[in-house]
Amino acid sequence: MTPELTVQPKVALPIAALKALRPKQWTKNGVLLVPLLFAKSVFVEGQLMRAGLSVAAFSLLASGVYLVNDWFDREKDRLHPEKRNRPIAAGLLGLPSVLVLLAMCWGGALATSFMLGRQFVIVAVSYVALQIVYTTVLKHMVVLDVMALALGFIVRVVAGAVAIDVAVSNWLFLCTLLGAVFLGFAKRRAELSSLEEGASAHRASLGEYTQTMLDQMMSISAACTILAYGLYTVSPETIQRVGSDHLKLTVPCVIFGVFRYLFLVHKRGLGGAPEKILLSDVPLILDIVAFLGIVAWGLYF
Repeated sequence: MTPELTVQPKVALPIAALKALRPKQWTKNGVLLVPLLFAKSVFVEGQLMRAGLSVAAFSLLASGVYLVNDWFDREKDRLHPEKRNRPIAAGLLGLPSVLVLLAMCWGGALATSFMLGRQFVIVAVSYVALQIVYTTVLKHMVVLDVMALALGFIVRVVAGAVAIDVAVSNWLFLCTLLGAVFLGFAKRRAELSSLEEGASAHRASLGEYTQTMLDQMMSISAACTILAYGLYTVSPETIQRVGSDHLKLTVPCVIFGVFRYLFLVHKRGLGGAPEKILLSDVPLILDIVAFLGIVAWGLYF
């Protein structure tokens, strides 16, 4: 028994460290590739590499933010049925380990950001500043907590555009904002549903929400997301830039994706972790593949 007790922590520490970085949530940083795709720059020399570096930089930045967030929320996370299993909340990682991981993440992100230019560094630092303000202040304020999450996705899109030196269109800004707001309210509803009476103890702002209120907010943001994307695909500006109106064929994929997500939130109790849904729900994965396939055909072929 004694050898096992001495060896087990050494084996568990790297696993706990990797889990604390939340690699599954790096899928969110795929948003940085949207400007590359819709600017028709995938096959432009050097652009794919720069976009990949931007995703890597923001994945490291996000992991650092998760470490900070989990350290400050460790006591409240222990009251959550799922978050209590996170390495920091479970006591598997102490402050020295967290600081080492944080230095590695943000140090690596900073080095990668400098490779992409000064403007990208500014956007990256702005993202970290926003996340720190969210963690310390905004996450405790009703509605503003979701708006801050949505703004984080906007910053990601801007970073992806800056990395390849293209402009963020008004349509991309609008669709990203509305889609992120929808996902944010779905996340809050899932948290409220899973915690029930303990919601306000986990986070004060959750106690201010009701399921009916969140359902209404989700419905409004879902409808606006579909409408905004549909108008984007048929706008004269888009048709002129793309050279055809083929992007309108992706609208059914967007409608199905939004409705499927609503189904998973209401009937399966999911939504608290969008990255898990994107990596596990087969119909949604197939829908995303179909969407990307049609976009690639409409833009490049």
